[in-house]
Amino acid sequence: MDARAIIAGLRRGQEPGPEALRWFAEGLADQGVSDAQAGAFAMAVCLRGLSDAGRVALTEAMRDSGQVLTWDLDAPVLDKHSTGGVGDCVSLVLAPALAACGVYVPMISGRGLGHTGGTLDKMEAIPGCVTALDEARFRAVVAEAGCAIVSASAAIAPADKRLYAVRDVTGTVESLDLITASILSKKLAAGLGGLVLDVKVGSGAFMKSDADARALAKALVGTAKAAGCPTTALITDMDQPLASALGNALEVDAALQVLTGAAEGRLGALCAALGGELLANAGVVADATEGAARITAAIADGGAAERFGRMIYAMGGPVAFVENWARFLPEAPVIREVEAPADGTVTAIDGEVLGLAVVELGGGRQVESDVVNPAVGLSEVMALGTEVRKGQPLARVHAAREHEAEAAVAAVRAAVTLGGAAPKAKLVRERVA
Repeated sequence: MDARAIIAGLRRGQEPGPEALRWFAEGLADQGVSDAQAGAFAMAVCLRGLSDAGRVALTEAMRDSGQVLTWDLDAPVLDKHSTGGVGDCVSLVLAPALAACGVYVPMISGRGLGHTGGTLDKMEAIPGCVTALDEARFRAVVAEAGCAIVSASAAIAPADKRLYAVRDVTGTVESLDLITASILSKKLAAGLGGLVLDVKVGSGAFMKSDADARALAKALVGTAKAAGCPTTALITDMDQPLASALGNALEVDAALQVLTGAAEGRLGALCAALGGELLANAGVVADATEGAARITAAIADGGAAERFGRMIYAMGGPVAFVENWARFLPEAPVIREVEAPADGTVTAIDGEVLGLAVVELGGGRQVESDVVNPAVGLSEVMALGTEVRKGQPLARVHAAREHEAEAAVAAVRAAVTLGGAAPKAKLVRERVA
């Protein structure tokens, strides 16, 4: 095997076989392949693409470049993955709801990327909560609480960690094959018995068109199934924030509102839909409708909230967090309302602009070394179709400083379009199996 020969073949349209891709992934993991070679490989894949079989082989090779977990538990081991959106705190609700339904959820999650928030950053907005657990503690939390939301250890899919860093600086992030291999190599390394994918589409998502979202969903589902993991995907609307809050502590608050029955809306509905798919995939229930009802019941009877509290305490958080979450979450010192400039109906929301406004406030990272402020963000964002009067709040800005709040107010006002009538938004646009 030779990296130069593999790259040259790809450049000519000759797809490497499974053994060559496995060798290249091992080279990424153990530094046998240089950064220059990794970048050239990523560019060749980006330009030439891989076949379905090649995509599966690359995913499995990257999965097997490190540790692949196995579980000896008395119920299915399941997980969910979202391709990223704004106000998307589904994981914080769905993982404990699934645990309350009797399955196990070892959720390896990520941090914010671009304009989208990261589940780990939300978890770390809770005082004391530690997401970087060693394997023994990770297994103990899963066994004890039924779920754990953690960061990937260095032993999980190291080839992906290396290749992703190279892709980020070589303009090769937006490759269907590389996106698929990156997402699934980490998820499959968690030893899952079933997976549901939440593929976002719309102004607040990376995928802006239904066609692009469908192509990604089909690639992910087909590859995961070929690698031995029962998987379905829902293509879901992101033309408006999923929850009415954006920002780490604010989204934890939104998730707790759902878990404790104080709110439901689009967030609760999507958690039920995704959870229903997952429970049906695993054979826990007869179909997705029954599964969705089980998720809804687990939230309504307090079981999901109890599991969430148990998980947070096991990961270093407060002992009575669920009962007193507002007391524990950090608050921004500056809060400003974004007043509507005129009467009208909210007809469009640019979710990417809202997400970037949160990043500018300090709620995300512009470079990897940035420290996230968990308290900042947006709350009470008006939904599509809401009728507003001039001067009525479109949203509230939570900021660390006055000038940052003023900039965010301007950004939110620019992101929200007022008109005569809003298009009807369908939360789940399509199912891919």
